Amino acid sequence: MISTLRGNAMGFWRDEEGLGTLEMILIIAVLIAVVLVFREEIVKVVKSLISTAGEKSQEVFE
Repeated sequence: MISTLRGNAMGFWRDEEGLGTLEMILIIAVLIAVVLVFREEIVKVVKSLISTAGEKSQEVFE
């Protein structure tokens, strides 16, 4: 009985079927953590880009 449970556990451990999903989840988690850490800097850069785009579009229409 114990050897059967151990064999099943080892088979489960060696099974790589869901490995791609796990990798994707870990990558997404790391990206979310990076965004949370650098949130303020990202917001500053995006606001700067939007204001620059607005200024350049005004130049085109003048």
